[in-house]
Amino acid sequence: QLHLTTSEKNELARCLQMVQNQLQEKESEIKRKISEYKDRLLQAEKEHQDALTEANRKNEVEIEACHEKISSLEHFISSQKLEIEHLKSNKELLNNSLKEANQSLGELLKTKVR
Repeated sequence: QLHLTTSEKNELARCLQMVQNQLQEKESEIKRKISEYKDRLLQAEKEHQDALTEANRKNEVEIEACHEKISSLEHFISSQKLEIEHLKSNKELLNNSLKEANQSLGELLKTKVR
């Protein structure tokens, strides 16, 4: 009976050792996969951050170009307004000169008719 029990105990110990070995192998495999997934996740996050940084840089360049264009257009509009004011002033001067010339002509014609 003792011999049989010892034999069963040894068999159970051997089975337990096999199961423990299998569990250790599984644990090692799972740890390896977790490490691999973490590495892939870190790489993906880095690529995402790099892409985001590049997109932000491009947007800042584009925004700056737009600001420059707006500034240029504002300057152009301002110069056009000044030109319009100048032309209005010249028109008024020419109209006044034309009125004076027409009055002088009218007076000359009156004088000539007499």
